[in-house]
Amino acid sequence: MDAQTMFSEMILSKRLSEYRFLLALELSKKRGVDHFVDVLSEIENWPVDNAVSVVIDGLGSIAGQHGDLDKVYALASVTKLLSSYAFLIALEEGAINLEDPAGPEGSTVHHLLAHTAGYDFDSDVIRFAVGAKRGYSNYGFEKLAEHLQQETEINFADYAQEAVFAPLGMNSTKIAGSCAKDGRSSAADLAKFAAELLNPTLVSPETLSDATRVHFEGLAGILPGYGRQNPNDWGLGFELRSSKNPHWTGPSQDAKTFGHFGQSGTFLWIDPNLKVACATLTDRVFGKWAVKAWPNFNESIFEYFSTPQFKK
Repeated sequence: MDAQTMFSEMILSKRLSEYRFLLALELSKKRGVDHFVDVLSEIENWPVDNAVSVVIDGLGSIAGQHGDLDKVYALASVTKLLSSYAFLIALEEGAINLEDPAGPEGSTVHHLLAHTAGYDFDSDVIRFAVGAKRGYSNYGFEKLAEHLQQETEINFADYAQEAVFAPLGMNSTKIAGSCAKDGRSSAADLAKFAAELLNPTLVSPETLSDATRVHFEGLAGILPGYGRQNPNDWGLGFELRSSKNPHWTGPSQDAKTFGHFGQSGTFLWIDPNLKVACATLTDRVFGKWAVKAWPNFNESIFEYFSTPQFKK
């Protein structure tokens, strides 16, 4: 065999090896994608009539979906994420300030946003002293909306529409009633909102980063549906995964994951480190079924995006 033939065979062998490697890689990726499709389709096994889930990657693109993205659902407390973003915009604009007195005596906008003003869950009854513990309160959020309306002379629903929904093209989203619980939206719109939370454009990255850190550290409190947490960490309207156990996100998810779930059987979480988010909507009220199903579902999504081969 002459040198030229040997060289040609070496090149051919190398190219075959490269081809086999790339083929194996693509097959492996396909298995991963197929697995991801299987993960999202798990919502079909939930005891609900309708459900949709959408996953958004760090580029703001939809990485996976299952169900009707355009169907509109009641959000319940996931509404607070939308309202919180409107409050952040108002803070950046100077329409309101964290230290503005609001709520019971001694309370401020800061306390209301972080659920430390002392209000009862759904009434003006004072349950504890301002700043003493974390007392999750719909009523406190409604007082925030009243304060913003007083300062701007703009109805809160209109403010949220102009400040958040219109700029992001969230055409199916509205708040008709309480800023704490009466939002309605689609998975398509929440995907746009999640993309904004992954790469903020309506507020500065610094503002969002500050809003998603712990405010009033070390406070214990009740996480609805999951019992007493110590600490029950919260940001400025955003619930923080932190070290909470039990919790609705996956057990291995990053402590800096933030979001909210709603009693209407809905949730939205954002992992700022992994750069991925998931919005899931159903039409069944939160209960034992969700406590059992959601952590495993979210853990599977987290595991998929934590695998180096399939990181986006």
